[in-house]
Parts: sequence; structure tokens; C-alpha cells
Amino acid sequence: MKTVCERNKCAGCMACIDVCPKDAVNIQDSLSAYNAVIDEEKCINCNACHKVCQRNHFAQLIEPQLWYQGWANDPEIRKKGSSGGVASELAKTFLDEGGVVCSCVFSKGEFVFEFAETKKELHKFAGSKYVKSNPIGIYKDIRKKLSEEKKVLFIGLPCQVSAVKRFIPDKLQNNLYTIDLICHGTPSPKILEKFLEQYKCKLSEMKDVQFRKKAKFQVLEGEQGVVEKGVCDRYLISFLNSLNYTDNCYECQYARFERVSDITLGDSWGSELSEEEQKQGVSLILVQTDQGSDLLKRADLHLVDVDLEKAIENNHQLKEPSKKTGKRTKFFDGIKKGKSYNGLVYNAFPKKCLRQDIKKMLIKLRLYEAK
Repeated sequence: MKTVCERNKCAGCMACIDVCPKDAVNIQDSLSAYNAVIDEEKCINCNACHKVCQRNHFAQLIEPQLWYQGWANDPEIRKKGSSGGVASELAKTFLDEGGVVCSCVFSKGEFVFEFAETKKELHKFAGSKYVKSNPIGIYKDIRKKLSEEKKVLFIGLPCQVSAVKRFIPDKLQNNLYTIDLICHGTPSPKILEKFLEQYKCKLSEMKDVQFRKKAKFQVLEGEQGVVEKGVCDRYLISFLNSLNYTDNCYECQYARFERVSDITLGDSWGSELSEEEQKQGVSLILVQTDQGSDLLKRADLHLVDVDLEKAIENNHQLKEPSKKTGKRTKFFDGIKKGKSYNGLVYNAFPKKCLRQDIKKMLIKLRLYEAK
């Protein structure tokens, strides 16, 4: 099997698929790893896929020059955002200035990338997506808009930002703005499907999938939890404990203080701000470039100082990748053999699962209020 990058190290950015002139590259998903595989019968050895691959050629990493914590001044934007609504407010500002915004959406059973050209469209970007997305086609579309002298703001994971910057020619990057999101790691969407199958749910039939409401983590369709609302389900337990990511995530070259984008956003975990402010959502903001700093200043945001050491301590992805648990091999072996997702997660983290089971029972007995 001939692959674009080292075997089992593919991040799934899929820029190699967009750049190939002969459609000779496809992604093979083994649940525990992605591989960008080259069809040697179609391949003309142009080497374009190898050159664009962000795993083979790391994009320039830049040390942050400014750091804050904060939130959108608009209470509705803050309310709808996962962590303060800063990404939404920056996107709104960018649109007001005549640009277009590109980010991940859930559409027709898939996590894909789309553009927003009006403020009404921004709602589709809201919410965290704890699963690998499919960016195929978006690189060409971004290049086309930039070639038409439009300004583009791309919001995605660090590996995806790196891939965009590898794909877009230097002469077109003056109008490209980038925001990367602090990332724990990402599972294959097939893993999410395995979890949903237990509840007779099909990803292809769901209209809206969310993974958290502020600091409450669980898979939801709209406002309805797949499991009892207010309970952290087995999918999120496996995600938050680094059990279900693909192999590459545990060696992520972007899990460090130096970043690949103009602005980096995440949750301001460990903030010294009041508990009430934290409940409403507070974002951690790192700024790497003058372009990013200018955009931040133009946005309607409430910014306050942040203790950088504390921020890094509470966001380990700013110093190192998530660690691969020794229970991961048994988990994936079981998944591939068709064993129960929930049962495998319970075997890996019995105390954490039992705590949520008790919580679920108390909610059903109306002895605990789900929020």
C-alpha cells in the first residue's frame, strides 16, 4: 500500500485529494487510523500530494505575541457559543467588512466545510465538533475565492489550517485569515456511528448533532440527548479520556505553544474569573500575527488579562499531545469485533461510567435536575 505520508499518521486533512489531478488518492479509514492511499495505476508521479501534505511539510509555527480571555459582548452570541462566542463574533466582524467565512458544519449526515457570506448563515458553524470532518473540495473553493480577490477567514483544527496554508499559493495568502481551535484529538466519524447504533440512531438521518452545552458534555440531537439529558454519555467519556482518537493525534506536531494560525481559540479552563462568568462561557485567545491582532481589535469583544502559565497548565494541548491510554488497543480490538461500544468504554473507565449511570437514574427519579 503506497501512502502519501507515513502509514497510520494521516490527520485526514484531505488536501492531497483536492490537489491530485488524476483522482488517484483516497482515504482509508480503519477506525483507529487514517491513511491517504495512492492508486498506483492512476498515479502520474507528479508528487503534488506529497508536497501539499502538512504531515510531510509542517507549516510555519509562530509564537503568540498576545493572549487574553474573553467573550462576545452580544449576550445572544455568547449564549449560543461553546466558550464565550469569540469565534462567532470574529466571523461576524469579518462578514461586516466584506469577507467570507469558512468552517465546519453538520450537513446531510456529514461533518463538512462550507462558506458563510451573510450573518444569517453563521449559526450553522456554532458548537464544538468532536469528530473528524471531511474538507474535500474546500481547498479548491478557498483558492478560487482568493483568486477573485475576496477575503477568506478559515476556522478549523490546526492540521486543517496548516493544510490550507500549504494548498494556497503564497501570492494569494494576503487575503487569507486563519483561526485554529485548540484540539484534544479527533475520532473517525465511523466511531461516532458505532456509538449511535446502540440507540437505533443513524448519523445520516440526524438533522443536528452537538457534543456539548457550555461545560456539559454529551451527544445531542438539537436539545435532546441521545442518552438522558444531563448525562455525560460513553462517547464523550471515551473522547474526554483520549480513548477513541486516530493514531496520528497522539503525535500531533501542533499540540504546542507555538501555533500555525493568526488567532488560536479554546476554552479558558482554570480561569480565575467568577464562577458565573465561567458558566456563561469564557474563551482563551492567543494572537500570533499583526493581522490577527487587528481583527481582534475590530471585533466587539470583552477582553481581560489571562494568566498564561495557568492557561497552558489547563490546556495541555498547548504543550503536548494527548497521551495514548494503554486501554486503547483493547477498545479498538473490541469495536472491530462488533462488541458493544458502551460496554468497552465501561471496561476501560468503570468508575466514571458508573458515576454517570447513577446520575442518569437520579434524573429519571427526579431526584436530580438535568441542566
